[in-house]
Amino acid sequence: MKKIQIVALGILLVTAFSCKQTKKEEKKEEPTASSYSIVQDSTDVRFTAYKTTDKVPVGGTFEEVELTYTSGETPIETLNGLEFTIPISSLFTNDPTEVRDPKIIEFFFDKMIETQSISGVFTFKDDQTCTVNLSMNGVTTELPMEYEITDDNYVNFSGVMDLKQWDALDALAALHEACEILHTGADGISKTWEDVAINASVLLEQN
Repeated sequence: MKKIQIVALGILLVTAFSCKQTKKEEKKEEPTASSYSIVQDSTDVRFTAYKTTDKVPVGGTFEEVELTYTSGETPIETLNGLEFTIPISSLFTNDPTEVRDPKIIEFFFDKMIETQSISGVFTFKDDQTCTVNLSMNGVTTELPMEYEITDDNYVNFSGVMDLKQWDALDALAALHEACEILHTGADGISKTWEDVAINASVLLEQN
């Protein structure tokens, strides 16, 4: 009888010990935190310049954007500190005559100190605004931007560049001279505006 009791006690102890071990092991298996990353080739950068006194829009895009960033646990953590470089050669305005793009490059960007690329770094301030430390024409200055994150994780940015903040008025004057007739409105006045609207978007995915 004693042997049976000892064996039974031993079985109970082993069972209890095994259960405790299992519970400890289950405790260790905590879920890893998810992170966000930018979907490759989802970046879209568009600009709108203006001509004539009626401020007629002329739109374009850059088809290549190089990004450097660190994945974070939230969209803002991922986007804060995001660096980008845009090759000027990737300019595209969808001009059927194929004249406008080389003209903008020759008479605007090629008149600048830095003629190969535009670059910048994002800093996020709150849930609506951010700044881009934008480098163009050898000048780096802040471009304030607004942003929104949609339900499907698109991040849409909008802002307005004042070209004089990047010492680009001489380049603008050269472009205006080359396009003087095309930038003349019904009033006979030729004008190329200093402000350029910027819109951009990226798509985030949760890993």
